[in-house]
Amino acid sequence: MSKVIKQMEMTALRTTFEGVRDLAVLSVQGLTCQADAALRAALRKKKVRLKVIKNSLTRKVFGELGLNVKAESPYWSGPTTLAWGAGSIAELCQMIDGELALPKTAAQYKDKVKKKGAIADGQEVPWEVAVKMPTRVEAIARVAMLALSPARRIAGQIRGPSGKVAGQVKTISEKKEEAPAEAPAAS
Repeated sequence: MSKVIKQMEMTALRTTFEGVRDLAVLSVQGLTCQADAALRAALRKKKVRLKVIKNSLTRKVFGELGLNVKAESPYWSGPTTLAWGAGSIAELCQMIDGELALPKTAAQYKDKVKKKGAIADGQEVPWEVAVKMPTRVEAIARVAMLALSPARRIAGQIRGPSGKVAGQVKTISEKKEEAPAEAPAAS
């Protein structure tokens, strides 16, 4: 490959991955063109894109973009396909796992599509960890719950004693109402 072609390819990679911080790293080898097209089409419907890359050029571009993947990483060994485009790395990995596990397609992808790992916010992450990470919506919900938790506790602590006092006042008021009603009946 000439220097001009390499420069053009690196420019295209820079443009494609500018601003992308979450990627799934796959190895696709031995897949028929029909199976490859079906996989790409199914993931495209879910707004996930796939790109087969040249490891040495991508490693240089990722270094420039601040994606911290070591040069000796197993991500760069063998054929590499990058997937990106979901709301979070967890959603991305779950979508890919789901597509590869479908009963009608699992046999054609078995041993041909291997999951190397993921890149979450520019850092290498094992596939198993990436799948178990909370999605963006789940993370926001968790933060909101943790932020509201102290307020709920304070409200409960305020309501608890005031509820006891209100119950005691109600009991006393009911006793006072019962006492005068009984007195005239006895006379």
